[in-house]
Amino acid sequence: MVYVVKKQKMSVENRILFPLPNYGFDPTETAVPWKRIKAAGFTVVFSTPTAKQPKADNRVLTGEGFGLLKPFCMADKEALAAYAEMENSEEFRHPIAYDAIKPDDYVGIVIAGGHDKGMREYLESTTLQTNIVNFFHNNKPVGAICHGCLLVGRSRDPATGKSVLFGKKMTALTRRHELSAYNMTRLFLGDYYLTYPETTVEDEMRGYAEKAEDFQVGPGWPIPTLRDSAVKPYGFALIDGNYVSSRFFGDANAFANAFIYLLTQKDEIKQ
Repeated sequence: MVYVVKKQKMSVENRILFPLPNYGFDPTETAVPWKRIKAAGFTVVFSTPTAKQPKADNRVLTGEGFGLLKPFCMADKEALAAYAEMENSEEFRHPIAYDAIKPDDYVGIVIAGGHDKGMREYLESTTLQTNIVNFFHNNKPVGAICHGCLLVGRSRDPATGKSVLFGKKMTALTRRHELSAYNMTRLFLGDYYLTYPETTVEDEMRGYAEKAEDFQVGPGWPIPTLRDSAVKPYGFALIDGNYVSSRFFGDANAFANAFIYLLTQKDEIKQ
């Protein structure tokens, strides 16, 4: 389900920026939007810290170490097929470096998530944060899912000193979802599911909101067994102006639909 808070007119061009860390991103949250955005006629440009080809979290790709939870925690068949296709694409094999990004070259940006500790170089990149502020200043579509929302929240407008998300409705990985995954696996995976053991994604994101109600957890209780699909994109995606956010990999198809909606400004989003 896609929830639209506000709509704004935007110009339509072709190039979409997908920054990623060198290692550790979630394959579903990257490959599913990539596939859908490409199918909609847009060109994707990947970017990594030093222009090296990135690699998704191997545990999520293979299920290694999940034990009996493997069917629920690893990427599903749809995501694995999309990732294999993306991994062999020219754009994925030849990313640009973060410091080569020129925001004016793109009509929108997608910020994927992932919980491996390798995500930190990406989530803490001041170069990416500066570029994200530029996308907001120019009212271009910005999409973030799961931990990727932290990168957007940490992007502060120098004119106000506040997050670019201050005053916007938003979602991200929920506290309940993050801690449930951690508690189910901590005996054999330790703090694998806690990218930042000192806090949760939701707790940090609430600190960027203007009002408590601006952070929305979405309908129901997101758990690893609940995933949308290309034919049933029933995940949660929240649009406010030029920004769309989603909670976790289970929302990936709804998230992709919502981002394409921002790019094309269709009157309806396919449900």
